[in-house]
Amino acid sequence: MTDSTANSTSTPNNRAFFGHPKGLQTLFLTEMWERMSYYGMRGLLVLFMTATLQDGGLALTTATATAIYGLYTASVYFMGLPGGWIADRLIGGQKAIWYGGIIIMCGHIVLAIPNDSTFFVGLILVILGTGLLKPNIGAVVGQLYSKTDERRDAGYAIYYMGINVGSLIGYTVCGWLAVEAGWHYAFGAAAVGMFFGLVQFYRTSDNLQGVSAAPEVGMSPAGQRRSWMSIMIFLGALAVVTVLTMLGTISIDAVSMAQNVAVVFTATFFIYFGVIYFRGKLSATEKKGMWALMLVCIASACFWSGFEQAGSSLNLFARDYTDRMIGGFEIPTAWFQNANPFFIIMLTPFFAAMWIKLGQRMVSPGYGIKCAVGLMIMASGFIVMIFAAQIAAGGAKAAPFFLILTYFLHTVGELCLSPIALSAVSKLSPQRFIGQMMGVFVLTYSIGNIIAGLLAGNFDPSNVAQMPSLFQSIATFSIGVGAVVLLVALVSKGWEREVVEDAGNARDTA
Repeated sequence: MTDSTANSTSTPNNRAFFGHPKGLQTLFLTEMWERMSYYGMRGLLVLFMTATLQDGGLALTTATATAIYGLYTASVYFMGLPGGWIADRLIGGQKAIWYGGIIIMCGHIVLAIPNDSTFFVGLILVILGTGLLKPNIGAVVGQLYSKTDERRDAGYAIYYMGINVGSLIGYTVCGWLAVEAGWHYAFGAAAVGMFFGLVQFYRTSDNLQGVSAAPEVGMSPAGQRRSWMSIMIFLGALAVVTVLTMLGTISIDAVSMAQNVAVVFTATFFIYFGVIYFRGKLSATEKKGMWALMLVCIASACFWSGFEQAGSSLNLFARDYTDRMIGGFEIPTAWFQNANPFFIIMLTPFFAAMWIKLGQRMVSPGYGIKCAVGLMIMASGFIVMIFAAQIAAGGAKAAPFFLILTYFLHTVGELCLSPIALSAVSKLSPQRFIGQMMGVFVLTYSIGNIIAGLLAGNFDPSNVAQMPSLFQSIATFSIGVGAVVLLVALVSKGWEREVVEDAGNARDTA
């Protein structure tokens, strides 16, 4: 089969979007609006669940709310695993993006209904839709480039900026609406954002020039029927459990469920990774690429367990222990999370240019090294929060500076790790498993998010004295893991180089 990414290098469209394939523009804008909807709602989730009934919230305890938050955000990414498989085997990446977006929009419409019993139905729909859209849109970005194209990392950095433009819009619009109009108006705005993304994708999908329009791996008609039947059975079982829970027939302890799910997700990651490694008929070079990718995945899971405190413990700290007054105006709590996408937008051009310059000078740190550095920089943000928590423990409110500096350090760490890790998956994965490997990688977000929710459950707003030790534990663990990854990455850089050289040789002989 002809490599569509290699063919695209000869077309005029290949440099139509800031020197990148025009298809990147389509994916940039689609992801921007999808992330607007996702982050706009996510920034309010814990605040809504812990708000009193008088304030229109669910009045849940912090431990329960953060466990649900962790389950939700983890499940969003976990569903990327079957989402990648469905795209690879059944419908192709483009259709996965389209149908996923429709399901996400429907989920946000349900969340906009002021009915507590349908709230979790909306969350489930967003989870299912994102599982289809998220891993496949990231995989399609990589398929716009050949494996030896030096623009790949810069392309992912640009794509990543689209994510953060969307989150900036989402936090601002939804955060303001939650205060001025009510929670459900904010959730409704998220549905409107996803609608814009769908319209844009439909009108400009020709820019992709057929990339991922069809499944990468063909299946027999019987295999397709079995696959669709399994999907229907899963959805039916999910619907039954949801209805029984809403009726009160069964009850679920969110904290215990989060702990069990963390174990299941971690086991699933290693099992799925192992199946591809041992049963995927990989060459010796492809196996080395998988080992290098494993290192990136470990760093990613640990990174997100700290970074995702933004929507839970750091969000609650902003609400309860940060001075949010500017004159007579009180800053909406969710607006503090704008610091991250703002810094992303400001710093992304610098990082994109830096990776290109380093490549031109033949100084290109390995993926593992970049990820280890990103993890340790993120950890330093929690060192800042130790001082902020000590101020709060003394009875005063911390200045906004502490949260802003923390988010700045988290952003620098994110730019060192996240777009680079996405690029690593697209470059180091065996081509025939790229959709599934993107799903496996996105599973590291799930593991990090569920751990983040459990860690945030230890954040007790009524016991401010324990906050410094919570932040110190996160910082110590993250720095320790980062140091280990850095040492191993010195070896894995050679494996990464072999994968790239092997891909180049294969193309030359094709």
